[in-house]
Amino acid sequence: MAMTKEELISVIKSNTELSDEKLGQIAEKIKGSMMEEFNEKLEQLTKAQENKMQKVDPEVKEEPKWKSFGEQLQAVARVETRGIKDTRLIYEVYEKQLGMNEGVGAQGGFLVAPEFSKQLLMQTYETGILTKDCWRVPIASNRLVINAINEVSRVTGARFGSLLTYWLCEAGTKLPSHPTLRQLDLKLNKHIGLYYATDELLEDTNALEAIVSKMFADEFGWRIDDSILNGTGVGMPLGILAGGGLVLQAAEPLQPITTIVAENVQGMWNLMSAKYRTNAKWYINQDAEPQLMRMFVPAGLGGLPVYLPAGGFVNAPNGTLFGRPIQPIEQSPALGAVGDIVFADMSQYILVEKAGGIQAASSIHVAFLTDQQVFRFVLRIDGQPIWNSGILAADGITTRSPYVALAGRP
Repeated sequence: MAMTKEELISVIKSNTELSDEKLGQIAEKIKGSMMEEFNEKLEQLTKAQENKMQKVDPEVKEEPKWKSFGEQLQAVARVETRGIKDTRLIYEVYEKQLGMNEGVGAQGGFLVAPEFSKQLLMQTYETGILTKDCWRVPIASNRLVINAINEVSRVTGARFGSLLTYWLCEAGTKLPSHPTLRQLDLKLNKHIGLYYATDELLEDTNALEAIVSKMFADEFGWRIDDSILNGTGVGMPLGILAGGGLVLQAAEPLQPITTIVAENVQGMWNLMSAKYRTNAKWYINQDAEPQLMRMFVPAGLGGLPVYLPAGGFVNAPNGTLFGRPIQPIEQSPALGAVGDIVFADMSQYILVEKAGGIQAASSIHVAFLTDQQVFRFVLRIDGQPIWNSGILAADGITTRSPYVALAGRP
C-alpha cells in the first residue's frame, strides 16, 4: 500500500543520511501516492458531472418559445442595433456567400423561427377566398410534374385522348387504341413582401405583431387570389381566365355592357360539366349583386326570381344561383369585362407551394441611414388550371368545362 504524504515526510525527517537506494524507494512511494490521489480526484469529478447531467430537466433543453411574433422581431432588432444576442434566435453562417444572404446578420439577416412562418402562411390562406377552394399541394423541391390524360372530346373514339372500345363479332379484327397523355409542369415562382420598421416602432411589440402578421397575411392572400383568377403564367401562377380550359358564354344580342341577365347565367349553368356542378361556386364582382337581385324569369303575368338570398334579404349576406353559392371577390374585373361573373369548380385548379411556408428574414443594413429595420417575407408558389381545354360533349355539339365565364358585352 502507498504511504501517505505525512508518513513520507516523517521518514525523510528521521533520516538525515539516506543512501541512493533508499532515496529511490522513497521516490517510488511518492510517485505511487500522487497517482493514487490523482485517480481519486478524477473519479470524484466524473461522478459529480454525471450527477449534474442526470438532474437536468429535459424541458430545459427545448428551445424557449416566443410569446408573440412582435417579441421575436424586437429581439432581432436588438441584435442588429445593439449587438445584444438572444439565444432563442436561429443563427446560421454561410461563409462562401458572395452577396446578400439571409444567414449572416451583416449580409442579409437572421432567420425567423419556423412556427411563425407557418402561422403567417395559415393566416394568408384563411384570408384568401379562391385559395381555400383550390387543390393545394406542398412540395419539397422547386418543381412538380404531374402526368394527365390529354382529353379534349367525349365523342366516341376521342375519349381519354383516343382510347376506344368496341363490340366485335365472331372472327372480327381487333383494333388497338391507347390514351393520350400530357404533363402539368409547375415551377415555383417567388412572391416577396418587404416591411420597413423604425426604431420607435420596434419598441412596441404589440404594434409590430398587428402590422406584420395581419397586413402581410392579407396582402399575400389578396395577391395569390388575384393570380389564380387573372394570372398570366409568366413569373406567376396561370389564372383560369387566361388558361386554355376556360369556356365562354356569349352575351345576348344588344345586351347593355354593364348588365347580367337571366339568359347569361342559364347558359353558364349549361356550360358547366355536370360532374362539377355540385362543387362549383359563382365568383362575381360585387357590383354585379344589384343585377342579380333584379333578375327573374318571366312566368305568366309575373316572373320567378333567379337570385335567392339565403333565408331572404334579411338574414344572410350571400345568396345562390341554381342552388350554388355566390361569392363576391375584389379581384373580379369590372362589370362588362370577361370575368365579372365566373362559375367555377376551384378544386380543378392546382396550387403548389414550397414546403415550410413563408421564409422570413431581417436586416438593419438595407435602410441604415434612416434608422429602419427591414423584414422580408418570401413565398414560393405556382398554380394552373388542371384542364388545358374545354371538352366537347359526347353528342359533338357543346363544349363544357369546370371554368365558365360570361363573355364581354359589346
